[in-house]
Amino acid sequence: MIIYSKNIKEFNRDISFGISKILNDLIKKKMFKFSGKSEIESWNSSLNYFSKILNECNLDENCAITLEYNLPMTSNRIDLILSGYDKNNKEKLIVFELKQWEKVNDVPSSDYLVETFINGGLRQVLHPGYQVWSYGQLLKDFNTYIQDNEISVSLAVLLHNYDLEKNDVLLNEKFDTFNKEVEIFGKNNETELKKYIEGNLSKGDNGVIISNIDNSTMTPSPKLQEKINSLIVNNDYFTLIDEQMEAFSKIVLAEESEEKSTIIVKGNPGTGKSVIAINLLNYFINKRKLCQYVSRNTAPRVIYSFKLKGNMKKSSIDNLFKSSGSYTETDKNIFDVLLVDEAHCLTEKSGLFNNYGENQIKEIINSSKTSVFFIDENQRVHFNDIGTIENIKKFSQDLNSKVHILNLESQFRCNNSNDYINFVDYLLGINDLYNGANINYDLKIIDSPQELVRLIKEKNKTDLSRVVAGYCWNWNKKEINNPDFHDIVIKDFEMSWNLGQGQTFAIDDSINEAGCIHSVQGLEFDYVGVIIGSDLKYRDGKVVSDFFGHGSADPSFKGIKKLYKQNYKKADNIADTLIKNTYRVLLTRGIKGCYIYCDDEPLREHLKNEIIKVIK
Repeated sequence: MIIYSKNIKEFNRDISFGISKILNDLIKKKMFKFSGKSEIESWNSSLNYFSKILNECNLDENCAITLEYNLPMTSNRIDLILSGYDKNNKEKLIVFELKQWEKVNDVPSSDYLVETFINGGLRQVLHPGYQVWSYGQLLKDFNTYIQDNEISVSLAVLLHNYDLEKNDVLLNEKFDTFNKEVEIFGKNNETELKKYIEGNLSKGDNGVIISNIDNSTMTPSPKLQEKINSLIVNNDYFTLIDEQMEAFSKIVLAEESEEKSTIIVKGNPGTGKSVIAINLLNYFINKRKLCQYVSRNTAPRVIYSFKLKGNMKKSSIDNLFKSSGSYTETDKNIFDVLLVDEAHCLTEKSGLFNNYGENQIKEIINSSKTSVFFIDENQRVHFNDIGTIENIKKFSQDLNSKVHILNLESQFRCNNSNDYINFVDYLLGINDLYNGANINYDLKIIDSPQELVRLIKEKNKTDLSRVVAGYCWNWNKKEINNPDFHDIVIKDFEMSWNLGQGQTFAIDDSINEAGCIHSVQGLEFDYVGVIIGSDLKYRDGKVVSDFFGHGSADPSFKGIKKLYKQNYKKADNIADTLIKNTYRVLLTRGIKGCYIYCDDEPLREHLKNEIIKVIK
């Protein structure tokens, strides 16, 4: 969506009239949004600087300048686009990311993040080169006008308060995967910036090009289709089996209907929900349908994107994987299909502070002709999770979307044993009864955390294996990247939580770290070692949760302390469900086996006695 687009002469006139007020009014009118003080101040600073640069360039005044362009399919806005014709009379775009930064620090553990001072403190944020690169890829991969007319899109970052040094953090070679396609300018690069603009644009277009782009249809490019198809076909991990193929086929048929549809796919852990979602993504992209894979948690998006890309760090595949909070401002039915994995984790509000949007379920259904929700209600582990079948049905009815429900029952994890899933529910007290069937699965109770870690490390030599733990120990944020600092302490045993943000724990060399629920939900290993902390105990013949043994900093429990003061019984009941669901997830991550250590000795002995009865 075009918010503001004028030729350079008109832009310079608006600068003198007050560009920030003009932009603020347009965003209110077109997007129904109010701009904050910091955003308005950034417009004044950046755009006045850019106007000065343009006035010093030898440039046709009929070149167009577009501000705050709202990218279709997202709530992201491109700061600035210059458009016109190059020296060969070919249509040309220069996409700019503008930053106010004055200082940047490296984040050693990341190939995508840097640290800078914004919003009153030091924050880890995306490298601006990656931001502008991803915007450019989205335009080239999905805009039909750009594809059909082979429009050249150049990418640039401008930091007009920043001295860009020769060996600058922003130019670190680890960022070359995207920086090779991006020009970065600091305040000491004004001469180079002017030459760059003049070298790319020779003649103006009076806004015709950006208007044609904005009015174009959005469909996946043939190059993107070819890339994702080749990656899926050559990856055995994504092969569909029996019941999975049946569900896949029924979803395809429902999408082909002219009706607006909501498809709910129910299934226990290990029934193949994610594999079906990735295959559907490939299928619909190859049908030139506008389709994205959606999840609230970052880890599944990162891991499945990585499984497709292999060792490629940078790929337009990334634009197919989106957060569930990405649809707060998208138009009705702009997508053909949205595939929502781990739908039980959806929330009402979006954003870091839960202050954006109205309701993620409603926004997803509104944004797509066909929405597919993969769900297991017994995997809801956040206090503010609203992903229930009842809620999905309600919003589908409100938005005139026909509901289809599919069930997945065949187990492809836990040695293909549905009985193991049922047994876990029995052990945790989620179900009171178990059918007594023997389980052919490598399940053991281990008497010490040291022995648990030793066994998992040994398994990891031949099978992908990891240690995970209940959220009973808080992270030390200052030491989050320090492998020598150990957050988890049990008597004489110590171990670090997963380093960094934990998003790539499942594919990192993280055998010496423990993963938490937020780094492994939706993912799997061959063997998993589970440390059950002090939030789960065995008392008076029952497995009980202990809210006060749970980590106080767990984001899943945000808001529960306030509820406890108002209604402690309700808070205890909710906490009990969340804690037991968390361990249900952790205990079902292993394909071949699960080893368990319990901090509570009575619970350890109880589980030993129960397991002896069912293990072959």
